[in-house]
Amino acid sequence: MLYKSADEFLQAPRRAVTVFGMAGVGKTRLSALLRDSKWFHYSVDYRIGTRHMGEFIVDNFKREAMKVPFLAELLRSDSIYISSNITFANLDPLSTYLGTPGNPDQGGLPFAEYQRRQEQHRVAEISALLDVPRFIERAKELYGYDDFIADTGGSLIEVVDPHNPADPVIKALGDNTALLYIRGTEKDAAELVRRFRKSPKPMYYTPQFLVRKWAEYKTLTKVAEDCDVDPAGFGAWGFEALLHDRLPRYQALADNFGYVVEASDLAMVRDGDEFRDLMASAITARMR
Repeated sequence: MLYKSADEFLQAPRRAVTVFGMAGVGKTRLSALLRDSKWFHYSVDYRIGTRHMGEFIVDNFKREAMKVPFLAELLRSDSIYISSNITFANLDPLSTYLGTPGNPDQGGLPFAEYQRRQEQHRVAEISALLDVPRFIERAKELYGYDDFIADTGGSLIEVVDPHNPADPVIKALGDNTALLYIRGTEKDAAELVRRFRKSPKPMYYTPQFLVRKWAEYKTLTKVAEDCDVDPAGFGAWGFEALLHDRLPRYQALADNFGYVVEASDLAMVRDGDEFRDLMASAITARMR
């Protein structure tokens, strides 16, 4: 959805924007802020963790609980109920399920199991993104929201071809929303890696990239067996490698189908009016 002018966006009776960019660059902060300005917040990661992967997540909780005889007996008799308390701000249930490959004594998953869960996430992410048009109408019909923001995960770029207008996800998003790239800097990337080490986020790698980086990390750390890899070490190293690999593809998606705002400018936004002005500036910049 490319506008003919900034005024067309500003004067539209309804607006829908999909924000994308590096994990932690400010997408969810913006979405939370816009909720206070009567925008409907659609979190792709929340939709993944509830609708499309919720059963996988809860089954994993139950699998762990079944290892404890006391809890196992209560589960068998339906005496206790286990659920995921995932929220827009707390994606730990999804992150924990996806996990990190490596040494099981350090909380790592077998590499094949990690790959299986990655594929589950790929399918779930595509489904959650294709749900956006329906939720735009649902937000209006059920709750009366005219304005809508889709808050995507950093891995959006892994499930689309940023050069192909016929890509199903790009078509669904581009036909119904304005695509907005929140562009960070190399300094932002370093800070995001630091934050990731402290609080990991859900991560998705394409299969080819994952296999290549897994082999590269094992060579780098002089580890021969999968089960000896430090999962936390690979998680942070892989996250940093993935960030830099994604940056040119984010830019290509914005160049072909959307708009760009700088993360530093977005950090100054305090309400819906200021976001609309920033979006208008992005539209004008593209027209130049």
